[in-house]
Amino acid sequence: MTNLPKMKIGIVAVSRDCFPESLSVTRRQNLVKAYTDKYDAEDIYECPVCIVESEIHMVQALEDIKKAGCNALVVYLGNFGPEISETLLAKHFDGPKMFVAASEEDGLNGGLIDNRGDAYCGMLNASYNLKLRNVKAYIPEYPVGTAEECADMIHEFVPIARTIYALSNLKIISFGPRPQNFLACNAPIKQLYNLDIEIEENSELDLFEAFNNHAGDKRIPDVVKDMEAELGAGNKKPEILEKLAQYELTLLDWIEDHKGYRKYVTIAGKCWPAFQTQFGFVPCYVNSRLTKRGIPVSCEVDIYGALSEFIGTVASEDATTLLDINNTVPADIYDADIKGKFDYTQKDTFMGFHCGNTASDKLSFCEMKYQKIMARSLPIEVTNGTLEGDIIPGDITFFRLQSTADAKLRGYIAQGEVLPVATRSFGAIGIFAIPEMGRFYRHVLIEGNYPHHGAVAFGHYGKTLYEVFKYIGVDVDEIGFNQPKGMLYKTENPFA
Repeated sequence: MTNLPKMKIGIVAVSRDCFPESLSVTRRQNLVKAYTDKYDAEDIYECPVCIVESEIHMVQALEDIKKAGCNALVVYLGNFGPEISETLLAKHFDGPKMFVAASEEDGLNGGLIDNRGDAYCGMLNASYNLKLRNVKAYIPEYPVGTAEECADMIHEFVPIARTIYALSNLKIISFGPRPQNFLACNAPIKQLYNLDIEIEENSELDLFEAFNNHAGDKRIPDVVKDMEAELGAGNKKPEILEKLAQYELTLLDWIEDHKGYRKYVTIAGKCWPAFQTQFGFVPCYVNSRLTKRGIPVSCEVDIYGALSEFIGTVASEDATTLLDINNTVPADIYDADIKGKFDYTQKDTFMGFHCGNTASDKLSFCEMKYQKIMARSLPIEVTNGTLEGDIIPGDITFFRLQSTADAKLRGYIAQGEVLPVATRSFGAIGIFAIPEMGRFYRHVLIEGNYPHHGAVAFGHYGKTLYEVFKYIGVDVDEIGFNQPKGMLYKTENPFA
């Protein structure tokens, strides 16, 4: 996939000057070996310049990891660690950072006499000093471990760091205002700037002009061939592919011309009410193709939906999708295909749907069709361009990052699955099952005033997303999740 960063994490060991420096040296070497024995060696860089004991060492280490091209940092407490210089290192490093510490070794053989590191203690002071300096850092659930355990922690940090780094280098490009009666997709953009995200808002006329300027583009036939190969037998609207190819090239060229100094881009696009009649098609299939290559395109100018999709794409290194939390599963389908076969109540299930923006490889089957809802009031020929099919069964994470009306950042994360059950419906659609979805729907989605769009990552990424949300500043009280039975929501009636 394109549009994603490659992480290189600098590992810098620190040492308090009254503890053996050799502890940090040996433990850092063991940590690096443990990581490279199990994971991709290109993920990390071992800073060889020095063990950080002082502010001068901090500067030397900082210059070294910058020169090595590191875009994330792990501060490794091989022993107690120097709380000033180690947190200054984190303060002056421009990128995601993590703190992790070494556990003790050789307790039966005298290791607790001359080789006791006390990093368990030092981590407390490090966390306190980080707070004093207003420095954000990722600290694992239990941040003290052996070389192998710390290697696993760093590996879990990689997607967290990748997502945080990508957000700080992101531009969101939008076209047009939200459609009428879609105020739910309209949220204050102040939080985007707080997250160091750039946004470029454009008129639909700007997009229409650019599209018309791409008429007759010499690259169109090649894009059409690629679309034909992707659709295969599902190419039910061949007459519309040339226009869709023209539109795809328009968006890709716009990205290159407008990304500016930013490295990564996502798009919040318009698709109705005037788009169909003026462009002559709906853009769903093109949106799915860009999303498939790592450039999420949200529907209905849902800016925070596009942001959420991008977060999921970077965290999972896979395509995501944006779906309406759409409709209940009828009792006859539940009774015939779900009850007794899966451990879910009917209220645990729902259908996630959108017109046709889901990547083709995330659908069990796909066909190019017309947009049925729009065609109720428009000629069918101007509603062609959707990619329809049932979403592939398997694990999913349903989530969203959102700004409230008063510009407060909040989010939700729920893990579940798409069931291998035929939807018997239209659009890009699936039957989703999330444990305790009924309660989550009422006490998180409704109570939290979330819009109907939710991002879907294909796999369980709740742990990573939760840490990303915390790191970027979402208050933990504002991160909703599908709480299990017996764990009441704040607004849940205990007598119900």
